[in-house]
Amino acid sequence: MNDVSSGNVARGIAEELAGCGVKLVASLPDNWLMGLITAIDQDRRFVHVRVNREESAIGLCSGAYMGALGSAALMGASGFMTVVYAITKINYTYEIPLFLVLTLRGAVGDHHKHHVSNGLYLRAVLESINLPYQVIESAKDIPAISRCFHHTRIYTRPMAVLLTRDLLAGRAA
Repeated sequence: MNDVSSGNVARGIAEELAGCGVKLVASLPDNWLMGLITAIDQDRRFVHVRVNREESAIGLCSGAYMGALGSAALMGASGFMTVVYAITKINYTYEIPLFLVLTLRGAVGDHHKHHVSNGLYLRAVLESINLPYQVIESAKDIPAISRCFHHTRIYTRPMAVLLTRDLLAGRAA
């Protein structure tokens, strides 16, 4: 059942990001995130920076915080797995908030076998470095994005929201 289109989901997520003060969005292309990346890119409330490495998104968003600019890093689960050292070294050591928007690859709804390892390890990696996360699996969960963003500011550490395939495809009510 398709109660919400993928375009409406992308716009809803963009609204939440803008509503909580995000001005800079750094993204790395991911086919699940393309609708959201397009919505962000076309929205004049955001400065959208396409990066070629996930570490660049971490650096940009960390620097944005130091300049009092709200930011978010969008990337796939695989990309997140490559930035654990940067996050623990920069963001944890210096207590720099970081808001991550990640895909929940390898979980139910992902039909790509080569992402199974992400499903097996993503949450375990997040938990092993004590990085709090919230799974956003339906349109009614999208308002949690603002709460999670604000939590990064209170906690002065990174936090992630994990977006499911069904949500991004508009198949989750």
